[in-house]
Amino acid sequence: MKIVIAPDSFKDSVSAQGVADAIALGLTEVWPDAQLIKCPMADGGEGTVAAVLAACCGELHRAEVCGPLGKTINAAWGWLPDSHTAIIEMAEASGLQLVPVDRRDACISSTFGTGELIRAALDAGAQRVILAIGGSATNDGGAGAMQALGVKLLDAQDQELQPGGLALAQLARIELGDIDPRLAKVQFDIAADVDNPLCGPHGASAIFGPQKGATSRQVQQLDHALGHFAELCAQVLNKDVCNEPGSGAAGGLGFAAKAFLGAQFKAGVEVVAELVGLAEAVKNADLVITGEGRFDAQTLRGKTPFGVARIAHEHGVPVIVIAGTLGEGYQQLYAHGIDAAFALASGPMTLEQACADAPRLLQERATDIARVWRMAARTDSSARP
Repeated sequence: MKIVIAPDSFKDSVSAQGVADAIALGLTEVWPDAQLIKCPMADGGEGTVAAVLAACCGELHRAEVCGPLGKTINAAWGWLPDSHTAIIEMAEASGLQLVPVDRRDACISSTFGTGELIRAALDAGAQRVILAIGGSATNDGGAGAMQALGVKLLDAQDQELQPGGLALAQLARIELGDIDPRLAKVQFDIAADVDNPLCGPHGASAIFGPQKGATSRQVQQLDHALGHFAELCAQVLNKDVCNEPGSGAAGGLGFAAKAFLGAQFKAGVEVVAELVGLAEAVKNADLVITGEGRFDAQTLRGKTPFGVARIAHEHGVPVIVIAGTLGEGYQQLYAHGIDAAFALASGPMTLEQACADAPRLLQERATDIARVWRMAARTDSSARP
């Protein structure tokens, strides 16, 4: 029996590695001799670095960088020395979780620290940089990150712009003379599950600005400022990526990465699957078990179970999901390679209880699944002539 265990983390509860470990323990109770292959996964949001390093035996590096509101913070990034690949989780430097709810301000938050992480990767000799850009606190079009890498953004008085997206409305000139020359020799990939354009009703400001503290009026101002930034970038760079899918990801960091760094947009789960070798692991497997905290119709937008199921389906391997909760529309995933889904809770309990008991509950659900699978196999065998 060969089983691949490829879950995402359960947010605010258990890491992807912890989820995989708990599921493996549960399966071992029924199948002590099974070949269990653990492939912790992520979809480009928080936990991407941890998942990749756990599966690839990479190195965790840290750097002192500028946080989203200017305070110096200690941020982690991943390093795969064999391939000279850096994995940068922008949420580590510019993430929403770094800002208390009452201080969230989409107008002034900056991606400068993410640019500093990129610079640290260049110093380490990176030949490829993977930008996992979920969970941002920013709406600056990636301007801060580019400033950290040497791009000068000047107002009409030739003064450097203040941090944040709103200041981009005052942008008069972009200078590229001091941009880090090492950037031209590096392959950049964006790992995300967001395909929004930079501006407009489906853009970064309109869709994600409110959760970062923007009022309805500020959303309009930010959208205008990002549009102005995009127009000047198109003039200087001789290309316009404003409306390309993913340019609105992470408050427009996707736009800057495409425009200035030539980054390629990829579904986050596909990038992680490539790094951890999921497709190779799934070959000749009998079963794949994946999972996430909330499994619902939004999973179709490229979250981990959806991506894992696509790979498993290509190899004809059944997929079972274990989730913290089963939300509205989860049944839609049955048409996309998911064969069954199970919620974690064994009875009435609070969210706090479920989070605290998640490792035990994961183990129990995995044992239950294994017992049902074994019973079905026995029934099938006895029914054969």
